[in-house]
Amino acid sequence: MTPSQQRFGLSCALATPFLADGGVDLARLTAHARSCLAAGCASATICGTTGEGASLGAGSRDRILGALHEAGIDLRHEIVVGIAASSIEEASVQVKQTAAFGCRTVLLPPPFYFKDATEDGLYDWYSLVLDRVTAGNLRAILYHIPAVTAMPLSIALIRRLKERFPSTLLGVKDSSGDSDYARLLLTQHRDLAILIGDERRLPEAVRMGASGAISGLANIVPDLMLPLANEGRDDQRIFALVEEVLKYPVTPAVKELVAHQTGDAAWRNVAPPLAPLTREEAGRLTSAFDAIMRRATA
Repeated sequence: MTPSQQRFGLSCALATPFLADGGVDLARLTAHARSCLAAGCASATICGTTGEGASLGAGSRDRILGALHEAGIDLRHEIVVGIAASSIEEASVQVKQTAAFGCRTVLLPPPFYFKDATEDGLYDWYSLVLDRVTAGNLRAILYHIPAVTAMPLSIALIRRLKERFPSTLLGVKDSSGDSDYARLLLTQHRDLAILIGDERRLPEAVRMGASGAISGLANIVPDLMLPLANEGRDDQRIFALVEEVLKYPVTPAVKELVAHQTGDAAWRNVAPPLAPLTREEAGRLTSAFDAIMRRATA
């Protein structure tokens, strides 16, 4: 059975809660991961973009993985670990750390500092890191998020990596929001699990053969996200919510909505250089969220 035939389903791009002193709030994190899994998410993706993975060092990652293990979460099947590194050495350290805890899957963006890399340069970088992924008996999901990395992953590059690492490369997460790019992925790389990050593009992509999603909104409304990721069902509530969230820095906005839903103001904490929404911004966003939810249930 090929990766595309094995449904990936819905993975929550788990937000990372922080203590006032900047440390990771492990109790809140494990409780939130359990909640998302209990709500029907097939997995939780930690240390990704929504999880502020680029702001988490080796010590924090070690404590997060240890806490999830101690909480009884199945790291092999229920956790995807985001890698965030520009150097091959640091990416390899994070991969080795992930393997040491028994995880099986990593989400692997390109290096994000030098902006003039060629396709051959990216191929060489990925090949060296994927050698470490293979050695750790892990699988990799390539992460296409050019708005953040300024390093798009071409269809041709993905083909080259797929041919070199057929047993290691599980899929591609497309967070570009580009429908044409998603169609090319689904046309030319159907043997990979194609995952969609932009929830507005998700239902159509699932109907075309996408395998699921790694979604920030699953932190807030996993119940509404499941039919989109698993059945390709349109939901105007989700589309409207994405439009509201995109009016602000996305990660602080997601955490503001988690705080709003849980009544737990500690969720507003973010790691610098991010900053929480202002109280005016938060008021507008939460009012819009409440209005969308009321319309949905009227």
